Amino acid sequence: MSSSSSSSASSNKLILYSFWQSSCAWRVRFALNVKGLSYEYRAVNLPKGEHLTPEFEKLNPLHYVPVVVDGDVVVSDSFAILLYLEDKYPGKALLPVDPQLKAINLQAASIVSSSIQPLHMMGLLKHVQEKLGSEEMLSWAQFHIEKGFLALEKLLKNVAGKFATGNEVYLADVFLAPQIAAASKRFNIDMSKYPTLSKILESCMALPEFEASMPHRQPDAEP
Repeated sequence: MSSSSSSSASSNKLILYSFWQSSCAWRVRFALNVKGLSYEYRAVNLPKGEHLTPEFEKLNPLHYVPVVVDGDVVVSDSFAILLYLEDKYPGKALLPVDPQLKAINLQAASIVSSSIQPLHMMGLLKHVQEKLGSEEMLSWAQFHIEKGFLALEKLLKNVAGKFATGNEVYLADVFLAPQIAAASKRFNIDMSKYPTLSKILESCMALPEFEASMPHRQPDAEP
């Protein structure tokens, strides 16, 4: 595992264990940038199995990235990490005060983290491919992604502005933008069917905080 630093407005120094292509790690990078929190980037090479080492298992017994270390506190799972950051570092809130909009943000984040991303994880798709073939693997991924995107489109179409729940970046955007960017490209999803989601991604793409979080900008990125 290798490390490098990302500097921003805060003097707090967190450690982020990340893999450049992980959409779960991507959402944490985006959130850290939005909150203006500096952090040390520690790359975990998943193809080389660095997440399976005894050293990493002490950080996360499930062997997944991302993991954030904040002093003596170790938090794994991107949803838990972002809620921890929200409580510990409340500057630039990721959740709105309005109870309904807060609930919508949490619901959108949950759809991504529970009903979309886990169903096209590398290990699961490899298993589907081995059992059913490459064509069925792609069909599996597209079905579950589009099911989730349709639900998100319906959830957000009447509350979205530039971003998911208005004109400020919140938790929903942090989950949505990496998911849409990664899945639509990797699995050839026709985003014209999801105009609200497409607009959210377009707005996030214009943010320097999002640009800096993108996979190709990470120190462990490969050509």
